[in-house]
Amino acid sequence: MLFDTHSHITDNRFNEDREEVIKKIKESGVELLVNPGADIPSSLKAVELSKKHDFIYASVGVHPHDVEDMDEGSITVLRELAKNEKVVAIGEIGLDYYYDNSPRDLQKKWFEEQIKLANELKLPIIIHDRDAHQDTLDIIKNTKSDEIGCVLHCYSGNVELAKEYIKMGCMISIAGPATFKNNKKTKEVIKEIPLEYMLIETDSPYLTPHPHRGKRNDSSYVRYIAETIAIEKEISYEKVCEVTKENGKRFFNIK
Repeated sequence: MLFDTHSHITDNRFNEDREEVIKKIKESGVELLVNPGADIPSSLKAVELSKKHDFIYASVGVHPHDVEDMDEGSITVLRELAKNEKVVAIGEIGLDYYYDNSPRDLQKKWFEEQIKLANELKLPIIIHDRDAHQDTLDIIKNTKSDEIGCVLHCYSGNVELAKEYIKMGCMISIAGPATFKNNKKTKEVIKEIPLEYMLIETDSPYLTPHPHRGKRNDSSYVRYIAETIAIEKEISYEKVCEVTKENGKRFFNIK
């Protein structure tokens, strides 16, 4: 059984057939799913959806693209949402220097503030890092409490950076790009990093894995990531599913 630790099932691209897709996901062997918020409205939607489906959990947070709209009231709203028993993390939060949709100083400020909220609530954090590797690492080192977990969602860094995160007790999450033939960097990370530090995810509806590139992604495709890890580590698919599921349950404190 599989655990998709990052799937935006409340994304607008599922508006026409969300319940049908959820049924398909469950029938595909996905036992658990975490649906992260990316702003206040999507965080609220994630919490509401988690109440309707026992196998779906939520995280709440504001993505770096949208932090320009944040203020102290946003932290208050996130704090209240996080009190729901189905909320298992703060995220997706972090830095994105590829698009720079929000000024970098604001990205850093609200990244730090949301980590402080996670420290206060003793919830793990789900990190978005795109083309901001050093600043992301520095902020996590300087802000994250040892009491909370941290996962690098859709990890895109190299082996050396992954090892730095593992020293801090962080998890590395592998997504659809790992299945791409020319993605040697992520395949090297898979080979070098112990399975005990890995989570798997789809980031649906984005980053659709091979062989379905070009189509809308959903959590039923998380098996392709597990299969890729099994191939690269030369272990059984069943072991990848079992270990990554237990890693996810432990990380998100799901009993």
